[in-house]
Amino acid sequence: MNSTRKKIAVVTMGVKLGDETRGYTRFRFLSELLVREGFEVDLITSSFQHWDKAPRDTSRSCYRDLPYSIVFIDEPGYKKNLDLSRIKSHAVAAKNLRSHFDEHGSEYALVYAEIPPNDVARVCAEYAHEQGIPFVADINDLWPEAMRMVVNVPLVSDIAFYPFARDAKRVYTLLSGAVGTSDEYAMRPAQDRSEPYPKTTVYVGNVLADFDAGVAEHRSEIEKPEGEVWIVYAGTLGASYDLSTLIEAASLLEKTGVAARVKILGDGPDRKKLEELASELAAPVDFLGYMDYPHMAAYLDASDITVNSLVKSAVQSIVTKIGDYLASGHPLINTGTSPEFRNLVSESGFGVNVEAENAEALAEAIERLAVNPSLRKIMGAKARAVAESEFDQSRSYLRIVDMIRKLI
Repeated sequence: MNSTRKKIAVVTMGVKLGDETRGYTRFRFLSELLVREGFEVDLITSSFQHWDKAPRDTSRSCYRDLPYSIVFIDEPGYKKNLDLSRIKSHAVAAKNLRSHFDEHGSEYALVYAEIPPNDVARVCAEYAHEQGIPFVADINDLWPEAMRMVVNVPLVSDIAFYPFARDAKRVYTLLSGAVGTSDEYAMRPAQDRSEPYPKTTVYVGNVLADFDAGVAEHRSEIEKPEGEVWIVYAGTLGASYDLSTLIEAASLLEKTGVAARVKILGDGPDRKKLEELASELAAPVDFLGYMDYPHMAAYLDASDITVNSLVKSAVQSIVTKIGDYLASGHPLINTGTSPEFRNLVSESGFGVNVEAENAEALAEAIERLAVNPSLRKIMGAKARAVAESEFDQSRSYLRIVDMIRKLI
């Protein structure tokens, strides 16, 4: 190891690399930032692209000549997000990651890894513990808690989810520091350990400069009828996200005479079912499908209201798209039940909270904002201010760098 530049392993099984169109940029941006701050970085990730559900061609030039080195860990892959083959795939990845650490011995000064997957994070925690180096867990979801939202059968779920709970407890016990994508996540390890630990909350966020560049490049391509109010949702069309209530609310709005349309950006397993519901209700809803980031940014900017639409049982605190919603400079309607995010919405004044799975309440909230452009303007300005202060990765991720410096 170069004595003047400490080497850090940044481990994630889900990241958008090179010219890939789908995925999260959190760990890629962090790797770039750490290099700028004087560290050497191995970004260790899967040979399988989670969003495309396809293997990566790891020989491609877009994965080389970067500020950091990419290390691909072999993983067989899977076809569905909720699938036994995904669990098996992550188990193979964890085993191969352990082989990488064994081969590279004491090369790293610190290991920084996301959890979940819990078994992959456990390999990182145990390797760091054996080497006597710090381990930082980046907690961006809670397994098995989130799984219980889909499958919650007394006793059966306890047995099925035991390995996830066991691995999470091991990770939380061994960590040297925790970074949570919400306060709830950052504090979660305290339930499984008695010793205090350094922790900080750093929202997933976005790079505001990239968001604004997308708006500048593509906003002129979007034609919006005069006087029509657009309500936009961007993200996955799946179990945690309550798009059916949003569609029902749009149908109710149609009957009030408010000139409003719901724009749904994204794709997922529930799309066909949701399209059928919208057709059945004759709701003013447009399914625009998956968009690359610059085009999504432009659509958010062109809209008037954003919706964070979650079911009552969803365990998510502050989801990935919040930074983009706020960056658009429009008010946000939140149906999520997370006390942390509901407090942020009300205290910061950038939107309103409504009861989850209540189409009437959601329709009323949309109508109130739709007919009040001055209120939208006030809330929108507050949304953009919070995006700049709390969600811009260029600023907020420096807190992660500070923690790493102190631990090393």
